[in-house]
Amino acid sequence: MSTSPYPSPEIITFGESMGLLTAKDTRGLEYAATLDKSFGGAESNLAIGVSRLGHTSGWFGRLGNDPMGSMILKAIRGEGVDVSRVRLSDDEPTGLMIRENASGKASVHYYRKLSAASAITPDDLDPDYIAGAKILHVTGITAAISPSGLATVEAAIHIAKQAGVKVSFDPNLRLKLWSADEARPVILRLAELADYFLPGLDEMKLLYNEENDQKVLERLSAMNAVCIVKGGPDLTYVLANGTLTEVPYFKADNVLDTVGAGDGFCAGFLSGLLKGYSPQEATRLGNLTGSMVIQAVGDWEALPTWGQVEAKLNNVAHVER
Repeated sequence: MSTSPYPSPEIITFGESMGLLTAKDTRGLEYAATLDKSFGGAESNLAIGVSRLGHTSGWFGRLGNDPMGSMILKAIRGEGVDVSRVRLSDDEPTGLMIRENASGKASVHYYRKLSAASAITPDDLDPDYIAGAKILHVTGITAAISPSGLATVEAAIHIAKQAGVKVSFDPNLRLKLWSADEARPVILRLAELADYFLPGLDEMKLLYNEENDQKVLERLSAMNAVCIVKGGPDLTYVLANGTLTEVPYFKADNVLDTVGAGDGFCAGFLSGLLKGYSPQEATRLGNLTGSMVIQAVGDWEALPTWGQVEAKLNNVAHVER
């Protein structure tokens, strides 16, 4: 039962958020004298992005009751995201990822085994909280981190469907968590339950074991969900009501960091839906927010505000006074 007298946010999501340490030394982590501290997670990134675009959002999950967990919780709350359903664990630590760029090769090392996030269960869900939202957003990462994570995703979707809440699903295929063969039946089953399915074209090629773009799109067109397929040739595909639409990218002037681009796209797309846009119009907004994210460094730090998006749409030049 809900423990809060306040209404649910418009968009609710949940999952793993991890501490992030980044080695700036171009020789790699082994020789780095300092590490920059931040955090990241597909779902918390999405919640921050939605909040910055002017909507209410909620993120929850399990964090360790430790300094890294405290930092993450305060930072997400500071971005205007509701974190009232987050649980802190005294028994499991907050997960950690360490990023390095050695001789031009980017790598991420994950330390998430037995983390607090992987211990999430359906008991961590507040049914009333989910039922009061407009959209529930879930990812394949939560489904992959543990069997109880998958059970929690399935339970949350069931709650949302029973309450008439729209379900958005980004498969976020991570082959360090599971193989394509392991992921295939789970992701395709969850996709059938979604109202909006947001895969990448390369992800679906792996999951369908199919290299032909057209055949991948034909298989996706058989789904009940509106399918938004990222990663086409400078465009995003929209499959809705049997119609295929191609929505061109916004050209990025200076690509600095592609991490978080997909989360930025999803935030823009879902924001568009909340604003009453058609799936095609919402995809255009997602393309813009995604292009803005990759022009700065950080998992979530570069997510744009609605004011920045409007300025970009209106071609308003920045003036330093």
